[in-house]
Amino acid sequence: MAEKILIIDDDVDTLRLVGMMLQRQGYRIVVANNGSQGLIQAENENPDLILLDVMMPEMDGYEVARRLRANPDTASIPILMFTAKSQLDDKVTGFEAGADDYLTKPTHPSELLAHVKALLARSTKGRPAAETPKAEQRAFTVGVLAARGGLGVSTVAANLGCSLSMLARADTIVAELRPGQGTLGADLGQTDLDALTQLLQANQSEITRQKVRDSLFTLREGISFLFASMQPRDAALMGNSAQIEILLNRLVYLASYLILDLGSGLPLWTQKLVKACQALVLVVEPQEASVQHARALIADLTALGCKAQSILPVTVHRVRSELQLNWTQVQEQLGYPVAAAIMPAPELLYQAARMKTTAVLYQADSLAIQQFALQFRKLTEAILSLEKQKA
Repeated sequence: MAEKILIIDDDVDTLRLVGMMLQRQGYRIVVANNGSQGLIQAENENPDLILLDVMMPEMDGYEVARRLRANPDTASIPILMFTAKSQLDDKVTGFEAGADDYLTKPTHPSELLAHVKALLARSTKGRPAAETPKAEQRAFTVGVLAARGGLGVSTVAANLGCSLSMLARADTIVAELRPGQGTLGADLGQTDLDALTQLLQANQSEITRQKVRDSLFTLREGISFLFASMQPRDAALMGNSAQIEILLNRLVYLASYLILDLGSGLPLWTQKLVKACQALVLVVEPQEASVQHARALIADLTALGCKAQSILPVTVHRVRSELQLNWTQVQEQLGYPVAAAIMPAPELLYQAARMKTTAVLYQADSLAIQQFALQFRKLTEAILSLEKQKA
């Protein structure tokens, strides 16, 4: 496969002319017209070489190079500084910032091509000719949501994450993507609940994989959480759609499975996030009004392009009552098969919270725990079956 080159330059003519010249030579080209965008593209695209201008507004090429070298995911990418700054001090600064080569504008296309080829050859020296880089594996992403609040979306997301981690024997992340409305951190005994807030307030170029990785809380081997705060004013961060999209693009490379706690309703940012999910767990209360709301939500999800077979309704029975619908009645009214029926277990949830863990992980020998874990196992198996179909 042809090498990929990222060109970071605020000059449109340079992006166009140099990009076309390199494309004619068989290279794949990605462009960015400022430093912040370049840092994002470097991490997203994992190029084989970066062609970097120095004189750019807001963030110059020297600072871009320093940040590339400071990020473990981009630290080894060769950098060719291609700039009009031709003084000796400029070149020294460039090499000190992390450049591998330095070329001044204007230059003949053949000279630029020679530098590009030389850098690419050095970066692959010693690699077997038949070796090709493996594509990074993205997490199988599951969104958990409900048509209205108070139905136990976070509880389902947390326990589903733990069940997936155990049954699939794979790293799993549960991300509470509801700024200002978090509950999981407090339930798990944590007091530092600013991780999501800090990420959504950061500049886009600062949201690196390492920063996201450092923001996770590991409950036990194989299961980690990204907590949302309980500060109501943080709900305004839901409007930071660019940061949310970058955050999601970082999370999908940090585990095999990613569970997104999307809360209730279908606001604009949730509409974007559900499109990135391979499965959607829809939490439904077995009551007439809740089922009607769920039917409307399913209609909206399918209108957005979500596949019908990817939607997995789950009934959550919060009280023991003959007034509630049974799972068969829910299926009939919903027009969808119910993937699992979570029976009421308030004492179990309370005891698990006291022990700073989830109900699925709570170690106690009782019928309630066995029944609770069994329903999440059924839901997990449905998700793994869906993943196998999509493979």
